[in-house]
Amino acid sequence: MIRTLLRYLANNEKLVERLSDSYLMRRAAQMAVSVFYRAKSVAQEATEERIKDMSPQKFRSFIDKFQNNVKEELEKAKNEIDSKTKKH
Repeated sequence: MIRTLLRYLANNEKLVERLSDSYLMRRAAQMAVSVFYRAKSVAQEATEERIKDMSPQKFRSFIDKFQNNVKEELEKAKNEIDSKTKKH
């Protein structure tokens, strides 16, 4: 029910235009973009510092762990999708 209502509101061109012209929505968008870029900058700096301080063995270990985590999460997502499709 809520999804249907939200979909209707999102597809209502006049409503979207009015909201986008409102000060609150513009300000919220500005703040969201600001937070995104600040977080991106902080993450880049932290990553660069970590990489500089890592030995080649530690860096390789980090990459291996990252790859394994990505594979595990992909498998979990695949299993979750498969279980949802089997229910329907």
